[in-house]
Amino acid sequence: MNFHIQQAVRAFILLCFSVMLFKLHYTGEIIKFINPKYVGLSQSASVLFLILFFIQITRIWSTNRHSHHHNCDHHDDCCDHDHGVTPFNFKKGIAYAIIAFPLATGFLLPAKVLDASIVDKKGGMAVLTNQKKTKKENIGDDQKDLTSQHSKVIDPKIISEKEYEEIKQILEQSHVIKMADNVYSIYYEVMGMNLDQFKGREIELKGFVYKEDEFKQDQLVIARFSITHCVADAGIIGFLSEFKDASSLEENTWIEARGILDISTFNGAELPIIKITKWKEIKEPKQPYIYPINVKIF
Repeated sequence: MNFHIQQAVRAFILLCFSVMLFKLHYTGEIIKFINPKYVGLSQSASVLFLILFFIQITRIWSTNRHSHHHNCDHHDDCCDHDHGVTPFNFKKGIAYAIIAFPLATGFLLPAKVLDASIVDKKGGMAVLTNQKKTKKENIGDDQKDLTSQHSKVIDPKIISEKEYEEIKQILEQSHVIKMADNVYSIYYEVMGMNLDQFKGREIELKGFVYKEDEFKQDQLVIARFSITHCVADAGIIGFLSEFKDASSLEENTWIEARGILDISTFNGAELPIIKITKWKEIKEPKQPYIYPINVKIF
């Protein structure tokens, strides 16, 4: 029997990917990386890696006869693929290192929630003000990425246009706008399209603190990240807010606040601003992100 160390390494890598995904699902940290609607797909990937691991095990040992009568001759150029028995070289080392890197980070580094430092890299207020300019242009799309809500249970992956209109009506009739996680995206979208309609309304929300140098001492953004597929496409949403204690709050501090909606301008763009009347510091929520869904027009 011949033992092929490269085949064993490949089996070990497959097993590690399966274990890493299983660990993320077991601890619940998987939702820090992907939209929950893809959890089933991720679980399937974990099982697939495990199946491939068991298949790969059969290639670790081989008999002398098998190795001498392989259908590819490794002494000529007719074989253009690697069976894991050719000598280890620098090129292979680089390939294994690239594959092993996500495993090393997945096992050794803790899952980190996106924070204010990422907001700054993604453009910060430039992104928020640009969102207000483009809302009305996007309303006619055949498919919108929004978050469903209200009292009845709705499929978290898709809602109808009728359900979307019902949600809008609930918002329009609310004396106090409560930005719960399952309504945040759609409320944010609708308010951004018609600021005047919601001026003067009370609003309740939570998020983390984000600041920019251009802000006044009493200003900050109460921000959230919206994830459509995974953290790679995370987008910042939030409200510019004003209150006297703003200067005492550090970035990334999570707060829950209540205030009055008003309209302001920032760098020439009109956007909503919250005049905070009441606030408190809170712990980072277990599910810190907002997850939009599809609204189909039938």
